[in-house]
Amino acid sequence: MAAAALGRDFFARPVLEVAPALLGCRVVRTSPEGRVVVRVTEVEAYAGEGDPGSHAARGRTPRTAVMFGPAAHLYVYFSYGVHWCVNVVTGQEGAASAVLLRGGEVVEGVDLARERRPAARVERDLARGPARLASALGVAGDLDGHDLVGGDPHVLPPATGDPARRVRTGPRVGVAGPGGDGEQYPWRLWLDGEPTVSVYRPGGVRRRRPTTS
Repeated sequence: MAAAALGRDFFARPVLEVAPALLGCRVVRTSPEGRVVVRVTEVEAYAGEGDPGSHAARGRTPRTAVMFGPAAHLYVYFSYGVHWCVNVVTGQEGAASAVLLRGGEVVEGVDLARERRPAARVERDLARGPARLASALGVAGDLDGHDLVGGDPHVLPPATGDPARRVRTGPRVGVAGPGGDGEQYPWRLWLDGEPTVSVYRPGGVRRRRPTTS
């Protein structure tokens, strides 16, 4: 019997409860091109207002409005004007929080994921990193605000027989906050030993290059 998709109650919990629970879950995306399923191996939690790393740190904006809405919706944003990243909204309506899907293993639809990710040299890199994961799934801005409950994409619980892995934690990638993101927000979570977990890169203040005469 096929597993049922996760319901809204799963996502309508504090972000630090939902984030580790998403590890091992499978994101299913069916499009006219075909079906791709990604098993989640790495995530990051963002708590919204009060979290300096969150897009919603300063409150609601047109861009972040979906994060303040009901749980189990997708928050999809364009990063650095180059690629899309996909988050799952968590918690209670009115209090923004979301989990960024940072990395995963393509467990179904590898050929289609390869078409979408021709630069990937090896299979482990198809969804290794947030932009790659979104690309492999075929997720873009048109899915911002999409309801995961009763729709497609949707999220399935871990497959029966999926081996339990130790959940590791550390600082979020590319985020710099007061006192260091790693000290106050060790909210990157991943499954130990998974080759599809992305490479850690610390955040920092960008400095302008000196001009030359």
